[in-house]
Amino acid sequence: MIVMKFGGSSIANAERIQNVVNIIRLNMGREPVVVVSALGGITDSLIKSAELAVEGKEDEEICRIEKKHLAVISSLGMPDPGVKEDIRELRTLMKDIAVIGKLTQKTLDRAVSFGERMSSKIIAAYMQKIGITAKAYNAYDIGMLTDSCFGGADILPRAYGLIAKAMENIIGTVPVITGYIGMDKNGDITTLGRGGSDYTASIIGAALDAEEIQIWTDVDGIMTADPKIVKSAKNIMEVSYDEATELALLGAKVLHPKTILPAINKNIPVRILNTFNPGHRGTVVLKDIKKRKRIASITCKKRMTVINIYGTKMSLAREFIDTVFSVIDGLGFSVDIISASDSSVSITIDGDRDTNELVQKLREKASVAVIENRAKISLVGKNMAFTPEQLGKLSSSLSDIRIEMAPSGTSDISQSFVVEEKVADEAVIKLHKKFFGR
Repeated sequence: MIVMKFGGSSIANAERIQNVVNIIRLNMGREPVVVVSALGGITDSLIKSAELAVEGKEDEEICRIEKKHLAVISSLGMPDPGVKEDIRELRTLMKDIAVIGKLTQKTLDRAVSFGERMSSKIIAAYMQKIGITAKAYNAYDIGMLTDSCFGGADILPRAYGLIAKAMENIIGTVPVITGYIGMDKNGDITTLGRGGSDYTASIIGAALDAEEIQIWTDVDGIMTADPKIVKSAKNIMEVSYDEATELALLGAKVLHPKTILPAINKNIPVRILNTFNPGHRGTVVLKDIKKRKRIASITCKKRMTVINIYGTKMSLAREFIDTVFSVIDGLGFSVDIISASDSSVSITIDGDRDTNELVQKLREKASVAVIENRAKISLVGKNMAFTPEQLGKLSSSLSDIRIEMAPSGTSDISQSFVVEEKVADEAVIKLHKKFFGR
């Protein structure tokens, strides 16, 4: 048995859905379990319509959502598999939002769930049309039980057993399961965070002891760098679980950061494949990789903000640092890089977050300077704990590019540093040439 997950770009229109179904058909001998995202762009449209509903202005966006789905159904030459009913339910929800005049994360999770609920029905119906016995399932109806952290829920341990038991009754049918969504113990729909369909696939794969978990996307697996930056970037045949997780956390968009965790527990390979180039070998993620160069890949995460917190040597005692990070944690901020000296602590924050409240509270404790428009460059691989001498060599390879910040500690999996965003691409290109020869 294999689990095959298809993302939004892979099922953006009727032609792409036909391509995906053909890929599934070619793998029927491996007992596929299919997990799908919403049609390309629909999750963003659902978020927009929910936000507009607060002011009662959602009609135009919902019409676009309905039109896109019905156009796909028409192009596939089949009757409506239940999408119109979902749209009616969606409109009712939007009217409720308008009456309340407020959008909570809990309500938003329910609103965006319609994307996967509709796409799974369309794909299952098309499979049936061409002779493949298939049925659409909402993940929460087959045991995807989560906590109540709306917008970024996590799976509860007993969900694995519930999923395994539910799937025992699905015999002779290809299940097409909604990615991204689950349900808490109160019966409220939750979402696993953007990109969470990868995580869904891994959870189901682990629950079923699958032979392999396949993540079908729009690139040829994990690359040595972002091919949009480095035209000569090449595919990596194999990476370890640790490396893949680190790459996801550091900004590589091929996998959801939590994807690997369920697979690790069952030692299941995760293979990343390209729906637009299905003959390509892709990248397989395994427990350990014995033969490979030290550096696996170079990532770049832009729109970063650096916050420098200054104090005296005495103020940077353990109690002061604990106070600073208590403020950061209390406001729910995630810190990417931490660098400390005798007189300052520097941290990086995702630039998409509003840091005004954080900076205000930190200024109650110390002097603070904010530097925006920065980028984090990371090298990921095996045995990556650099000595000061090695860091010097790394810096010299960038010649005229100034490294503004590097972490105080070391990591066996990755090393990161901060540069101005405007020179980030140049830095990645130079590093790629140094470590990969082109």
